[in-house]
Amino acid sequence: MGQEIERRFLVDQALWDRTGRLQARAVRDIRQGFLSTVKERVVRVRVSGEQGFLTIKGLTQGFSKLEFEYAIPLVEAQQLLDALCEPPLIEKIRYQVEHDGLLWEVDEFRGANAGLLLAEVELGSESEEILLPEWLGEEVSHDPRYFNSSLSRKPYCQWQPVPKI
Repeated sequence: MGQEIERRFLVDQALWDRTGRLQARAVRDIRQGFLSTVKERVVRVRVSGEQGFLTIKGLTQGFSKLEFEYAIPLVEAQQLLDALCEPPLIEKIRYQVEHDGLLWEVDEFRGANAGLLLAEVELGSESEEILLPEWLGEEVSHDPRYFNSSLSRKPYCQWQPVPKI
């Protein structure tokens, strides 16, 4: 059984451009879609670089959820995205930044979610204390609008009003 413990934050674009982006490594394009987006179970297909993945996630409780991820052939992942996933697909550039011993993933969204910049960090426990990078904004871990599955149903471009970062 897999478990994901994750916190998510908005990113201050100006501070990210001045400091965070300079520290980033392992930049890659991600394209993903969903076969199921009911809150009790989300089934995601992802192409990250030249790899395909199928991921099943359970209901979020606190900062935690069950998560099972499997590598699948790239060609099959692309076929699932193009033929079976609910539109619109999520497109983003993912940056990785190490800060205070933790690996932060910063997603710069494209397409229907352009303008959204989110950072997330996976933790060993819900009570783990973390030192936040200076380029982070408001924590949105408990706001389901920022889940990728929600962004596929109601993209950022449809939000009214668009939240200030």
